[in-house]
Amino acid sequence: MITRRAGLAATAAALLGGTAATTEARASEPRARRSGPVDSALQKNVEAIRATGVSGVVAEVQSAHGSTKARAGVAGLGSREPVPHDAYYRIGSDTKTFTAVVVLQLVGEGRLKLTDTVERWLPGAVRGHGNDGRRITVANLLRQTSGLGDYFAVGADPGEFTLEAYRRNRFRAQSPEEQVAAAVGEPPQWLPDADDPAGERRWGYSNTNYVVAGLIVEAVTGHPWAQEVHERIIEPLGLRHTFTPGTSPYLPMPTATGYTYFPKETRPTDTTVGQGGGADGCVISTTHDHALFLRALFGGRLLRPAQLAAMRETVPAPDWIPAPGVRYGLGIAWRPVAGIGDGIWFHGGTSLGCVSECGVTADGATAVTSAAFTLRLGGPEQDEQSVRTLRMVESALR
Repeated sequence: MITRRAGLAATAAALLGGTAATTEARASEPRARRSGPVDSALQKNVEAIRATGVSGVVAEVQSAHGSTKARAGVAGLGSREPVPHDAYYRIGSDTKTFTAVVVLQLVGEGRLKLTDTVERWLPGAVRGHGNDGRRITVANLLRQTSGLGDYFAVGADPGEFTLEAYRRNRFRAQSPEEQVAAAVGEPPQWLPDADDPAGERRWGYSNTNYVVAGLIVEAVTGHPWAQEVHERIIEPLGLRHTFTPGTSPYLPMPTATGYTYFPKETRPTDTTVGQGGGADGCVISTTHDHALFLRALFGGRLLRPAQLAAMRETVPAPDWIPAPGVRYGLGIAWRPVAGIGDGIWFHGGTSLGCVSECGVTADGATAVTSAAFTLRLGGPEQDEQSVRTLRMVESALR
């Protein structure tokens, strides 16, 4: 199983690209200057994430009463400029929630059913090597219960997770059709129950699920997936700092340099430039816009009640992140949190040089979003960064 933490990041390192220039962090880097309202508890938690060796961190807590922000670290190693509060960043697999919303809107409009099979909309696309699109429904795709293999992992050699491979492939883009073809070139993890495929409860994280979902959106609407995301979510919510980059490997300004520690490398590599996927992980946003999206979703502004309820129907997702009781719904996950009776909803995403983490209360009243501009591909530092980030999210939503 490819998790959104270690496996996805490590495999992406072999597929994406970036510069090989590296810089060591200086022990005397300045503490970032603060601007705007800052919550002391949020600031403390952000600084705790920074203390794991992250170059820069930004976070925002947003509610109907306004927002508070915190940041720690610098915009780039060797710089004295603080990481910008409004930095653009790749939200990675947080994109999957956007894709799920579009699909569920189409369901609410009667143009698509969660019980529709992949074969119904993409004839012959998922066939061969034991794969069978007749046994996979739209619900399976969104809930990660399809059994489809992850296109990221096909042919991945851990020895290729290097900055040289990153540089070689940083401008390389694959079409969604190529990604699906790569995934079905390998046997699936399983096939959903033939009698009730939509009711399948076996769970395995695969980016391919959302690539296929994006193609189904295009088959249903006749429009590019990106157009539907823009017209159904970005434009109606006024998310002026959220967009889909297409095949561009660049981030707009303001942003911060994203760093990746490749295996066996003791110094970080600047991996700011790189491809970011498609319906499974390409959206670029800010903490403010991302929080607006999450609050609108759980506040009932994007989906009809029946579709929002369907999104919340979950299955166990063990070992996905370092937290107990995690369950995965349709493009969103849930976990219990002490002090929050209804638990919290979240997803999170990893891309080269950035880790996006978020959470929202069940009623959409409060959301927290964050970006850490350093990624480690395994090891105790990565584990500690993950734990402290999850702790920050839980604290902010209590």
